[in-house]
Amino acid sequence: MQYCIYLRKSRADIEAEAHGEGETLARHEKLLLEVAKKKKITVTEIYREIVSGDTIAARPVMQQLLQDVQAGLWAGVLVVDIDRLARGDTIDQGIVAQSFKFSNTLIITPIKDYDPNNEYDEEYFEFGLFMSRREYKVIKRRLQRGREASVKEGKYVSNKPPYGYKRVRLKGEKGWTLEPVQEEAEVVRLMFDLCASGELQKDGTNKRLGVDLIVRRLNDLKYRTRTGGYWTPPTVRDMLKNPVYIGKIRWNWRPEIRQIINGETVVSRPRSSADKCIIADGLHPAIVDVTVWETVQENMTKNPPHPIGERNTVKNSLAGLVVCGMCGRKMVRRPYKNGYPDSLMCAATSCKNVSSSLNLVEKRIIEALSEWLGNYRLKWDSSASQTNSKNAVNMKQKALENLNNTLSNLEKRKNDVYEFLERGIYTTDEFLQRSRLISEKIDQVKKERAELEKELSVEIAAEISRKDIVPKVERLIEVYSSLSTPKAKNDVLKEVLEKVVYVKKEKGGRWNNEADNFELTLYPKLPQYDSLDGPED
Repeated sequence: MQYCIYLRKSRADIEAEAHGEGETLARHEKLLLEVAKKKKITVTEIYREIVSGDTIAARPVMQQLLQDVQAGLWAGVLVVDIDRLARGDTIDQGIVAQSFKFSNTLIITPIKDYDPNNEYDEEYFEFGLFMSRREYKVIKRRLQRGREASVKEGKYVSNKPPYGYKRVRLKGEKGWTLEPVQEEAEVVRLMFDLCASGELQKDGTNKRLGVDLIVRRLNDLKYRTRTGGYWTPPTVRDMLKNPVYIGKIRWNWRPEIRQIINGETVVSRPRSSADKCIIADGLHPAIVDVTVWETVQENMTKNPPHPIGERNTVKNSLAGLVVCGMCGRKMVRRPYKNGYPDSLMCAATSCKNVSSSLNLVEKRIIEALSEWLGNYRLKWDSSASQTNSKNAVNMKQKALENLNNTLSNLEKRKNDVYEFLERGIYTTDEFLQRSRLISEKIDQVKKERAELEKELSVEIAAEISRKDIVPKVERLIEVYSSLSTPKAKNDVLKEVLEKVVYVKKEKGGRWNNEADNFELTLYPKLPQYDSLDGPED
């Protein structure tokens, strides 16, 4: 009979540790080992959860425990209290209750043992989960009310300060406020000035800059974000809309929203409406003048984002496929007026990769696929390649058989340890030590087996893909020119390509390059990529 221990910190434990009450998991482990010794229970595994998540999805160790419980690995699980297993919503509580009930796994606490298949224990267990959830919601509401009250008092309640400020403790009272960081504050003022008043031109007039041009100017001036990266349009746009820079505190602007879509939980953070978002006068000093901030809001309102339907319409046949070979970002389509052809460019203004005509890049991709098709078919139709592939599969299958034998021997050694404990040859401490050593070896062998199984499945899948990829590429080359929409072309390209890496270095000036002076590397959809190097100029 194998048992395990599950340890998890709660928020209350973290607060208690901060007041010097000692390390929680160590105290709980000692308590549960004493319970195991008293009940003569053999513990072979200890699950330690160091996060305090609201849901099972946020607790990876709990997920692993439930998988093992559902697989019938444990006769019982020792926990300090029922609420350590689940404080999530009704769905999470139901998952926990059913996992223990269907696997006939006991739940053992210092106060009571629960048999999920006993009607009275099941009711008591479910009631305990309900009460722990109720207690959690009460605590969460109390914390939420406390945060809202602090916001209305002008305190800063988030852990991460906005760019331009640092968090400082309030003197003589609880809470935090913000203090300007002068170097960053100058960058913030520059952003707002460029958007409100604009930049002085050679003719003496001022030209107001939009978000994209502000990003370009900041990167050209070598200003960097707090993490040392380049500025991007979403970051600058959110900063220009943030009232924190005029001495305000904004709360609940982007709350977490959970929805069930196609049977799956989808988490999003939409911008709140005015009635839900709290904006209060802050205790911190402003960086930007209110008049400048209001001008910026008015200017940005004149350039609203594109409607969702329009934004999601595919107008680029290479959308999501071509990757910048210099910075790793996805290349985007840049449309032009006055009859100029669309170009393919890196979205990062700081990147030195030179753009090219989208139609020309598209043409070169089709040419490279056509050239590769003959070479690829010739390569994998050869008897030598087929023999090498079969040998690789046979070797991995033999290695997998050896690992299974090793695992069987370790399981036998684990059973011998139980017998030594029962005969009194091992003390509990010695038993736990040896059980852990064997468990570590078993885990290592299982890990190696899982990796080998993955390699074997990839090898087998590769064989299938090698036979499947050729007709797909043949069909693409045959029908591509007849496809009438960018979306249709994009769909067939994504059937055969994972990505295309694009590089065009600056030669003799950024705008003096030859039109087709770029390099492409294509990656087909195979479990093990074969790169397709395009012709180099």
